[in-house]
Order: sequence, then C-alpha cells, then structure tokens
Amino acid sequence: MSQHTDIDRWIDAHFDEEVAFLQALVQVPTDTPPGNNAPHADRTAELLADMGLPAVKHPVPAAMVQQQGMQSITNLIVRRDYGTADGNKPGPTVALNAHGDVVPPGEGWLHDPYGGEVVDGQLYGRASAVSKSDFATYTFALRALEAVARPRHGALELHFTYDEEFGGELGPGWLLKQGLTKPDLLIAAGFSYQVVTAHNGCLQFEITLHGLASHAAYPHTGVDALQAANQLLTALYAHNDVLRQRLSAVSGITHPYLNVGRIEGGSNTNVVPGKVLLKIDRRMIPEENSAAVEAEVRALIEQAVAACPGIRVEIKRILLAESLKPLAGHEVLASRLQAHAQAVFGEAIPTSGTPLYTDVRLYGEAGVPAVIYGAGPRTVLESNAKRADEHLNLDDLRGATKVVARALADLLA
Repeated sequence: MSQHTDIDRWIDAHFDEEVAFLQALVQVPTDTPPGNNAPHADRTAELLADMGLPAVKHPVPAAMVQQQGMQSITNLIVRRDYGTADGNKPGPTVALNAHGDVVPPGEGWLHDPYGGEVVDGQLYGRASAVSKSDFATYTFALRALEAVARPRHGALELHFTYDEEFGGELGPGWLLKQGLTKPDLLIAAGFSYQVVTAHNGCLQFEITLHGLASHAAYPHTGVDALQAANQLLTALYAHNDVLRQRLSAVSGITHPYLNVGRIEGGSNTNVVPGKVLLKIDRRMIPEENSAAVEAEVRALIEQAVAACPGIRVEIKRILLAESLKPLAGHEVLASRLQAHAQAVFGEAIPTSGTPLYTDVRLYGEAGVPAVIYGAGPRTVLESNAKRADEHLNLDDLRGATKVVARALADLLA
C-alpha cells in the first residue's frame, strides 16, 4: 500500500510536467493523411531523452510508407531492463503502446487544434484524447515506477507508433514482423473508465460496377451502372437485417453490421453512367471468421449484380483488420488495472469489448495477451475524438497514470 501511495504522490508532484509534455506533443501535427509523422517521432524522442528515457528510432522504408499512402513513419521503442528475479529466471516484458497519427482536424474548432490549450480542466487539441494522451500516461507511469518503486525483474517497453489510422501494419505490425520487439504482455491506449479486452474486426471492399456509358437522349444504347448500384445497395442494406440477428456474447459489442461509406459514378448529367464505384465497411464481431465473412459478402454482391444484365463487377478487398480476442494471460493485466482503477476513480471498472477496431489486434495476432486501457476518453463522443474541439479531461490523465503505474509495480514486483 505504501508503494502505491508513493507512486500517487510522485505523479501528483510531477503532473504539471506531464501536462506540458502532452501539450508539446499536441503542438506537432500528425494529420494522416498526408501522414508526415517522422517529425513528431523526432520531437517525442527529443523530449524523452531530456527525461532520461532514450528512444530507439525505427524508420519504416520510404517505399513502403508511400505505397500505403503516407509520407513518413518513424516508430519509437524505449526499453528498460530490470534484470531477473533470482539471477536466473527472467521476468515478463510488458509493453505499452500508443499511436501518434490522427485524422486531420476538419472545421468547426473553437480552440487551436495544435495549441494544447487548457480550459476548465480540459486540454484541447487534435489527438489530445486519442491517443497522444497515452504517450503521457505511459511515459509518466514508467517514470513514477522507476522513481519510487523500481522493478526487481522483467522489462518495460514504450511503443510509440504512427500507423493506426491506416491499419497499423507499418506501426506495431512492422515492429513485430521485423522482430524488433516480442513482449509478453501489452497495455494499449484506450479508454479511462473501462478495461477493453476485445474489439470488432473490419473488412473493407471497393466494388466497381462496369456498364456502358451512352447519351441520355439514347439511354437504350447504354447499360446503366448506377441503376445496378441501386439494386446492389438495396441488397446490402437488407443484409443488415440478417446481421442484427447475430449477437455477440462480448459485453459492449452487439452484432455485425455493414456500412456503405462512399459512392462515385457517372461523368455528366446528360450521360448514362457507365461506371460506379462503392466502398463498403463490414464490421465483424469477435465470434466471426473473417474468411467466412468475406465469402458471404462476395456472394451477396455477385448475386445482386447477376440480376443486372450487361453489368460486370470487380470486388477488391482493401482492408482486413481481424478482431481482438482475449488471449490466455490477459487476465493478469485486466484484474490489476480494474483493482487500481476502482481505488483511484472510486467506482467499479468493468471489462468490456468495443465496436471499434484498433491496431492492438496485431499484438493479439502475434500471440501477445493485450488489454486496452489509458487516459481517455470515457467515450469517443464525449471527448469529440476525431471531431472539432477534441479534448482530454486532465483528471482522467492524472488518474489513469496512477492506475497504470500501480499495475506495473504489481506486475514487475
């Protein structure tokens, strides 16, 4: 108990410094697209070095980054080794991952999206809540641990990555595939009032319907791709009635669903559309198999288009993000975070799933038990994450830093 009290006191004493660190991170844009994120990694590494936490930079090859539609990525790893418990048996390596890339700010801001302004206990700025906040949470949890409760064995790693918005393959995925890290346990940036142990997966497709363009005065000489798209849309939306019957057993997750997010087509008002492109998003609950889902979606599209004479269809998968499923071993993380979160925040903290998908799944696919827990937001809507005036409640930052530091002290005692 005394150790936890000492951790709390250290974090309180250094909290202004933690807020300043987060402000400095918000003040360096990481809009993705365009995805020029190496400058933020450089600034982060500089700030970490000033705190005695040297980070190893891992730049992703430019050709790979550009192929993904971004400009630059440098991922960071800070590793702290604490030895072995008995001089022989190593302790666990616990990694803490947060992503620095974020969608562009958009319009409607009343506060500077890159200002890091603090008003009434809220810190405003793009990525202040998701998830530069947890650059601060995890950095200062590590610092508190080393200052007053230095671990006796095991290791800690900070993974600060820059490819969550485009799927994570060049962030955590690249670090794992390159063999640059192999943690035993992972805590990833997330939500301050719940411990997330599972999340949905996602399949995205680009569907192109090819007809035959013709003058609108002679429509019988063409094949209307937009009319075929209308029939396809009807079939896709009707499929949601089927998906609503497939209920997940994971708290916080309801059922799969399908969304049509983009439609492009036609060339002019007086031309029968000869080509229409649709992009669709199919969310998968953890109980579903992605290969079976893909086969089902393809069959649904092909069946709908088969009823449209003269139409040719192309189906291209543009994203596969597997769901995060709880792996054996995650319980040790969840239980400690829950216990300390209840002590710090004064309320019971549940475990749950989330309908979002994240790059945490890549650790799960590599066999690393993982949970999602961090400074914020309580809900995405509450914090305006990915909308104008995104903000973070600083009480959540302070509390989550204490929770993570306490849990790490237990894990590495």
